[in-house]
Amino acid sequence: MPPTTRNLFLYVTGVKDIEAKNIQGLTMIKISFYEGTNMAQAAAEVTAMANRAFASMPSGTQPPFIIRFDASTLPIGQLALSSPTRTNNELQDLAMTVVRPSFSRIAGLTSPAPFGGNSRTIVIHVDPQLMRSHHLSADQVVAAIKDNNQISPAGNVRIGDITYLTPANTVIRTVKEFENIPLVMGDGPTVFVRDVAKVEDAADITSSYAVINGKRSVYLPIIKTADASTWTVVNNLKTALPNIQKLLPEDVKISFVFDQSVYVINAVKSLISEGVIGAVLTALMVLLFLGDRRSAYIVIITIPVSIIIGVMLLKLFGQTINIMTLSGLALAIGILVDESTVTIENIHQHLEMGKPKAQAIWHACQEIAFPKLLILLCILAVFAPSFTMKGVPRAMFMPLSLAIGFSMIASYLLSQTLVPILANWMLDANKFKHHGHPHVPSNDVHKTAGYIETEIADEKQHAKTISGFDRFKLRFIGWLETLLKRRKLVIGAYFIGVIGIVALCMSIIGRDILPKLNNGQFQLRLKEPTGTRLERTETMLIKSTEILKEVVGAKNIDITSSFIGTHPSSYSTNPIYLFMATPNEAVLQVNMKEDFKINMDEFKEKLRKRIHEQMPEVKMSFEPIDLTDKVMSQGASTPIEIAIMGKNLKESVPYAKKVLAEMKKIPYLRDVQINQAMDYPAIRINIDRERAGQLGVSVTDIAKSLTASTSSSRFTEKNNWLDEKNATSYFVQISVPENEMSSINDMAAIPISKNNTRPSLGDVATLQPDTVVGEYDRIGAVRIVSIGANIHKKDLGNASAAVAAAIKRAGEPPRGITVEKRGLMNLLNETLDSLQSGLLVAIIVILLLLAANFQSFKVALVVVSTIPAVLAGSLIMLLITGSTLNLQSYMGIIMSVGVSVANAILLITNAEKLRLENHDARRSALEGTSIRLRPILMTSIAMVAGMIPMASGLGEAGDQTAPLGRAVIGGLIASTFASLFILPLIFAWVQQKSTVKSVSLDPEDENSPYYVPGAARV
Repeated sequence: MPPTTRNLFLYVTGVKDIEAKNIQGLTMIKISFYEGTNMAQAAAEVTAMANRAFASMPSGTQPPFIIRFDASTLPIGQLALSSPTRTNNELQDLAMTVVRPSFSRIAGLTSPAPFGGNSRTIVIHVDPQLMRSHHLSADQVVAAIKDNNQISPAGNVRIGDITYLTPANTVIRTVKEFENIPLVMGDGPTVFVRDVAKVEDAADITSSYAVINGKRSVYLPIIKTADASTWTVVNNLKTALPNIQKLLPEDVKISFVFDQSVYVINAVKSLISEGVIGAVLTALMVLLFLGDRRSAYIVIITIPVSIIIGVMLLKLFGQTINIMTLSGLALAIGILVDESTVTIENIHQHLEMGKPKAQAIWHACQEIAFPKLLILLCILAVFAPSFTMKGVPRAMFMPLSLAIGFSMIASYLLSQTLVPILANWMLDANKFKHHGHPHVPSNDVHKTAGYIETEIADEKQHAKTISGFDRFKLRFIGWLETLLKRRKLVIGAYFIGVIGIVALCMSIIGRDILPKLNNGQFQLRLKEPTGTRLERTETMLIKSTEILKEVVGAKNIDITSSFIGTHPSSYSTNPIYLFMATPNEAVLQVNMKEDFKINMDEFKEKLRKRIHEQMPEVKMSFEPIDLTDKVMSQGASTPIEIAIMGKNLKESVPYAKKVLAEMKKIPYLRDVQINQAMDYPAIRINIDRERAGQLGVSVTDIAKSLTASTSSSRFTEKNNWLDEKNATSYFVQISVPENEMSSINDMAAIPISKNNTRPSLGDVATLQPDTVVGEYDRIGAVRIVSIGANIHKKDLGNASAAVAAAIKRAGEPPRGITVEKRGLMNLLNETLDSLQSGLLVAIIVILLLLAANFQSFKVALVVVSTIPAVLAGSLIMLLITGSTLNLQSYMGIIMSVGVSVANAILLITNAEKLRLENHDARRSALEGTSIRLRPILMTSIAMVAGMIPMASGLGEAGDQTAPLGRAVIGGLIASTFASLFILPLIFAWVQQKSTVKSVSLDPEDENSPYYVPGAARV
């Protein structure tokens, strides 16, 4: 497409980028828009500009397809057709005319044309020798077919009282009749089509094959629309399959393979199992600390109720069940435990004070209602930055944030409503009578400083008789008293230690967008030397499949699906879903059996080695196959992609080869290659216009005869035939059989003049072997040469840095040439930058919330002082388990920050209240920590226990969610230690000289210096 034509799309509102891929017979333009663009208006404008551009296209160009495409509009499976008796072309016709139209009844489902067959076509195979003997050219046959087979409107004749239609047989009714079309009439015998050609009800020129399980087949990629649920679409399709099967002949079977919804369903099952295991482990923690089965039951009941409410709210807000919402719900299970556990534990504390059950429940809920609300707001604040993110990070982070937020809100409300009701029904108050202290007034909502001092003194006095948790608490108080004496030294060591650990870990930990997934699926692109014909490429693919079976064992392979060659010209939308540039390319998709477990990195390396050993000339590259990976890659075929951009390929290609050589030196890069074919073999035809004119032929005559002889007439003269049996029209095309055009001499003998054997093509042109560029890619006004590479046992962050260094070693690019990182590399930086800035914003928001609550920035800073410990703990755990810093582990870190702040708020709230009573920050820190020791340990251990199933990575998609669980476990262990041993020390130090006077300006607050006695509230 000329640049002037392509530039028409710059008039479209909101255009961000215009990318184009150009191969023989196809131009594919991808127009990207800025966020917030009105896509309905943009689609209308693109259509208008495409229609204008079409007017300047060469004759024979088909009208453009305009498709609104989203990154998540990707295949979720394949619908394969098979038959023991029918050809691929027959299956292709059934797929096009029967199966594909049935999809209109399935909401959210769409599909391009079938892969693997060719469109049914009436093919007239002309014999070059017979044409020369009758002094005919291919263009004369084309003209005769056009004159004798054309659709014309029927007229009307009114005879008497009746109006008659006047249909004529201008369209040939049967395929056989094409043979009777006259080509030469007049003096001498009439020459018919049957005299120089063979007419077949066949198919277009074969340009590709689809091979499923070693047999040529036809399949339809099943595409879900951007806003549809994979699970729902697949279930609806499976429900409709029996009805579709009834429409097909009995010998044709239809099956759904490469089902991507299986992973969603199994992930839901994993969520349920993780939730059950987490709930059981949580119940055991409650039972261990409180010794009460009924309390454990209450905690367990709130978990599924909160999850159900969260899922309902997700549905209300237009979200679906996907890997991110499932991760959010799985993570929320651990937090939900915290809400109900804190309430139950506080009820126990008030019952142990000797209060009546109803009053104990009321006071317990009243005491923690506001601190828990503050905790809820702080945790929600952690995820608030997702609303300010853009692009892919927002699309990935938002569903997770909503899942956690909705479940948290539901859990908070349940902990203040359902939990008290269940406690009132189920708890046995008689079990707590022996804990009662008669000097505690029953109407006191909080434990007073005097009560706590008396309680601690009483426990110390009877240290030999008490057992279990009370004995541990006494030991803990002793340890804390020792640390309080050296608090400045300990605090200094703490900050130096955690900051140093964080800095060290950040310098060595790997960075990825998402964890690598071992799901037993892979996609491999294989390339024979440029220009290799289709049949040889198929042989190579079959040999590669045999090597695969040797590596993993045939019994462990569930299904293999391959596509070889380029898409037929009739199906110009198919390259959107699987781009194939040349006939020497093949793409192999493999699905292992579910019970076969394998390390995909090691397997890929072994397969590479075996293929290179047996077929050293073959290039290969593993490509994303998982839905999530495809969405994240944004069209890139490899995680590493470098674009060399410039107007002149003669300068771009040599520099690209320099970069390629430097990248090959990086030991952990694999499949490093230039993606475009720069030396595609060609036979260059140089027409001597002067000689052609002298011999009475024009360039148009030469071009038409050449096209009909080497391709088909459908590109120069469109002609259709109507099959009255199924009321479907098909192309009619004239072509020379491929085996009749097998040398340069055969091409030179092509007749180009009507009614004459000479001149032939060789009389007016020279034909010589040459090479041309096989694929032109553009971004805007510049052409690009792209270099792709895969990564072996290395994270994307380090690989990206190594590639940047390799580009520097290649030297300064020539003037006018720029180098751009593409693929996942840019997205990695964008995602991690968004998460880091989001975490910083969240901490600031939390700090402001705490400052407003405590009316002191000093106390707010004390609360957030445990956050460095969270970061250190999470990073250490990720390094120990071999995980990287990625979207999932970042979620775990952010979540751990929220839980750490929650524990700190509970502890500091109590300590500050006690300080205002006893005016002693050191003693208040000690006593406040002793009160909150049990709930902090309970919630932390329960949440760690609840995260163990996720961190193990044993469930479906466990590899992707495991880093999240590991980051939470590491962060919680570190934050629990910091909350219990460091936070009291910081509080005692910071608040030791703080005033106990209220800073409130409320004249109705009795503690305010501005209190007005007798003031009434309005």
